[in-house]
Amino acid sequence: MHIPPGAWRRTAAGAGLITPDGEAVPTIFAEMSALAAATGAINLGQGFPDEDGPEVVRDAARRAIAEGANQYAPGRGVPDLLDAVAEHQQRFYGLTVDPAREALITVGATEALAATLLALIDGPDDEVVVFEPFYDSYAACVALAGAKLVPVPLAWPDFQPDLDVLASVVSDRTRVILVNDPHNPTGTVFTRAVQDEIVRLAERHEAIIVTDEVYEHLVFDGPHVPLATLPGASDRTLSISSAGKTFSLTGWKTGWVTGPAALVSAVMAVKQFLTYVGPTPFQSAIAAGLRMPDEFFASVASTMAAKSALLGTGLRAAGFDVSTPGGSYFTVVDAAPLGVTDADAFCRELPARAGVVGIPITAFVVPEHRDRYATLVRFAACKRVEVLSEASARLAGMG
Repeated sequence: MHIPPGAWRRTAAGAGLITPDGEAVPTIFAEMSALAAATGAINLGQGFPDEDGPEVVRDAARRAIAEGANQYAPGRGVPDLLDAVAEHQQRFYGLTVDPAREALITVGATEALAATLLALIDGPDDEVVVFEPFYDSYAACVALAGAKLVPVPLAWPDFQPDLDVLASVVSDRTRVILVNDPHNPTGTVFTRAVQDEIVRLAERHEAIIVTDEVYEHLVFDGPHVPLATLPGASDRTLSISSAGKTFSLTGWKTGWVTGPAALVSAVMAVKQFLTYVGPTPFQSAIAAGLRMPDEFFASVASTMAAKSALLGTGLRAAGFDVSTPGGSYFTVVDAAPLGVTDADAFCRELPARAGVVGIPITAFVVPEHRDRYATLVRFAACKRVEVLSEASARLAGMG
């Protein structure tokens, strides 16, 4: 494919990736994490745990390295991990996946999303429907793929979409409906009515459903329900997940895509020119992780639910209005009761004011919709209990 000189720069600028002077724009996570490091603040902004994942998985990585699993993996992924992903989909959701044709290992879910959108989008007339606020890489990847981003707003405090609004924006121009459930940044879990409507609209308009399910094992009330399990969805759904959130190993960047063979092959055609393959020993280790007993996966959800409840109690005591999440790492608060009118400015002041870092929800929306979310802030609960308790105390004491 020939890319005209400067085209990448124009596209990146449109996605907010570079400044008019050609400088790279840091993500909000990098910016706020740097601010946390500079001030000594507790970082409840970026969603990474402060505890290592299970020892059995870390030992499996060490063993794989010692036994020589240090060269390129096969392009589709280490066969044992492909098998383990297929077993996981069957074990938890009753989904039958052919590991040789219907699964692909990626460098985290972010690469999976990028490769998927680049593979599926045909040109500027294609539209990608997303639920806003949305994980920031979605807008960047859609822009880099040359499509139009079409956001469906999720309103405080329950963050469920209006189904009439959803139906009004999905059209024959919709190439992809991109669904993140459990949802980052809001922590919401979509209702079955929302899920059914997504599938109905995708069928009606011949759209492909792409699901980002990295928080699948962090649902607090009941099991996660993948869209691919719903009637009529499996033939048009690509499911994406990763090991980082489930196993508290975000630095290992090991993810996967499952779905119809033709769609997965299209994703692989792009992915092979992005990273080719991910780290081989980590793939072998995550295979061991996916085969851990049910008790482990139940404990992941219950532990995070308890931390989320602890954080929510602290945030309420500090004077915020708090949206109760249904899953994920995250809790969203409204800072308006504290007199805040601009969450972006508030979050930049918060490290010095209270010794805590949060992320403004305005970082997850298109610029023209910032006013809808002007006073909302996201905090992450994926920290040790003592850290969450200290953060709550600091927030309660801020002047």
